[in-house]
Amino acid sequence: MAQLYFEYGAMGSGKSIEILKVAHNYETQGKKVLLLTPLIDDRDGVGVIASRIGLKRPATVVSETDNLFTMIETAKNEKLAAILVDEAQFLTKDQVDQLAQVVDDLNLPVMTFGLKQDAFNHLFVGSQRLLEIADKLEEMKTICSFCGKKAITQLRIANGQPQYTGAQVQIGGDESYLPTCRYHWHHPILTMIPQP
Repeated sequence: MAQLYFEYGAMGSGKSIEILKVAHNYETQGKKVLLLTPLIDDRDGVGVIASRIGLKRPATVVSETDNLFTMIETAKNEKLAAILVDEAQFLTKDQVDQLAQVVDDLNLPVMTFGLKQDAFNHLFVGSQRLLEIADKLEEMKTICSFCGKKAITQLRIANGQPQYTGAQVQIGGDESYLPTCRYHWHHPILTMIPQP
């Protein structure tokens, strides 16, 4: 029975390497997957899923106006075994509902990967909807940049200083975000923040 999965974690928890690993595992068994990534994530180029350790591969780009059910129903003729979605926090509520419809009506497993909350500890729309309706939730863990405890969020940094206000979405990697525990999100050790 197909299910809707949401694997979430702070930045640096290995979400992108996990999606690439899952795709590889399917493909080594001769099964086809459809990799999706939001248009907004252009850190390594539009339509690229890339991990911090250097692995990357192309993916189908999704804009916020795309109907994912229609897109996947059309691609299903290619005998898809699974749908894999990177940076799922950037999906709209409707798109998450469309992925649930893929699971329910097309009987295809959909695995989504993304952040649970933004750098100000508010849920992203896509993540909120996934938390509400996913069949299976799994937290991917990483450690705080300051103390080594479990990181539950990410601290946005600019010019070597923590940022606690601003736009919800600011695309960036290790140069812009540090995984942190709740305590060090509030009380970062300024001397440990990388300087520009």
